[in-house]
Amino acid sequence: MATPGTQEWLDQVIEDVIDPDLEIIDPHHHLWPVGQGLPYQRDDLHRDVNGHVGRGAHKVIKTVFMECGSAYDRSAPEHLRSLGETRYIADQALADPEPLMAGIVGHVDLRRDDLDDLLDRHTEAGRGLFRGVRDALSRAEHPDAMMIPGRAPRDLYLDPDFRRGVRRLGERGLTYDSWHYHHQNREFLDLARATPGTTMVLDHFGTPIGVGPYASHREEIFARWKTDIADIAALPNTVAKIGGLAMPDNGFGWNTAERPPTSDEFLDQQSRYYLHAIECFGPERCMFESNFPVDRLSVSYGVLWNAYKKLTAGFSASERAALFSGTAARVYRV
Repeated sequence: MATPGTQEWLDQVIEDVIDPDLEIIDPHHHLWPVGQGLPYQRDDLHRDVNGHVGRGAHKVIKTVFMECGSAYDRSAPEHLRSLGETRYIADQALADPEPLMAGIVGHVDLRRDDLDDLLDRHTEAGRGLFRGVRDALSRAEHPDAMMIPGRAPRDLYLDPDFRRGVRRLGERGLTYDSWHYHHQNREFLDLARATPGTTMVLDHFGTPIGVGPYASHREEIFARWKTDIADIAALPNTVAKIGGLAMPDNGFGWNTAERPPTSDEFLDQQSRYYLHAIECFGPERCMFESNFPVDRLSVSYGVLWNAYKKLTAGFSASERAALFSGTAARVYRV
């Protein structure tokens, strides 16, 4: 059996690209230098985007890099280390012979008194690409059961300095992203209510967990999740990045299967999450994401975007344009 997540494993399921002329902005992916994190560099991103010879490629016109602890400057004071990531990605983007990355969401500790100075430094390091900050709320209640456990401070969303920082992002025209878990969706809701002037981006549906003690409670979690998503969507300053459900910690099990799913199998398991989010937020406040290479542990890039296209086959042209590119272009100014 091929190792899940490898190219050999992914190549067991190859599909012809459907709707190849539909423009896509992928608003959420990661990169790491060689020897750090998951093995995924700029050339790997291009390989996934360019698809398989003879099977077509999705028309990905731009992407947005999302912070992931990549290329930190370990020689700098702790609060300045993340500047290494912003510099690295800007260098990768601007030296790319086939320009793809059009925006960077970096990491800054939003509680700091010198926040404006830090944001100025990231803006300079980003060389025109810096768009916002992810200082995520994610805190795992059962970290030993998770492949990627979040370790944010408990009750970060209530910290007055943190809230001040989130507000400051909005004042400067920057976005705030949060990755967190389903049991923290009410925290994100409360934070969004307290920061109405900031565009609040909900990553990965709020990550409904499906491993460890959560594995036998999927339907109960889904029912609670539906209510939370509707309440978050009622706030006009929120938008949703819909994707990331193929992460191993969501518990669908493809990362340990003999082969990855087809687009139809993917939709059979996950379409209800996507449709509910789109119904609540509307296409103009939703954007499909790849979350690669994390979701690459479970599904290929070509199959993933085929699934999104099949899901929305009955949508209007304007609705599809918003979901695949328009919302991302507006939110991240790319």
